[in-house]
Amino acid sequence: MTQAQSSRLPKNDPYEQVFDAPPLEVRAGSFNHGDVLPLTHVGASHGGEALSPQLSWDAVPGAKSYTVTAYDPDAPTMSGFWHWVVYNLPEDCTSIAEGVGTGDLADLPAGTALGYNEALGREFIGAAPPAGHGPHRYFFTVQALDARLDLPADLTAARVHFMLREHVIARGHIMATFEQPAE
Repeated sequence: MTQAQSSRLPKNDPYEQVFDAPPLEVRAGSFNHGDVLPLTHVGASHGGEALSPQLSWDAVPGAKSYTVTAYDPDAPTMSGFWHWVVYNLPEDCTSIAEGVGTGDLADLPAGTALGYNEALGREFIGAAPPAGHGPHRYFFTVQALDARLDLPADLTAARVHFMLREHVIARGHIMATFEQPAE
């Protein structure tokens, strides 16, 4: 990312506005924090494959489950854009493979659940910011919880995130950017 691109990004961390939690290091197999998101994780409409990234994290003592979310706080909405939510990953799960969560649970551990994204699907939505809107930040966040979530199956990512807030014992994210130039 160029310095000019970086200076156009908001400086805030959207999770700092919600609640504090001890840090958790999150790693991605295909990018580092602050990198441009590889096309593998970009929407097909923008020339990508729309595959979820490989993510890993360290086990958190006392965790009963983990959640993974993908969120774009820079979307031109009042509430950002939730690309994906995976919850109730088991306590012994410390990674997910690239391309998992395609709308079904076949490639995720037993007991895992998927909430609805902003397009009302359960699959990962690749990055697809509006052309000319500037760089968008994509936060891939892992949260360790002190419980498994007993939630209705029809919840959106925003509702899942709201419901888990009292159970978070550690949280971390890795962020990448993507921009679609004006046509």
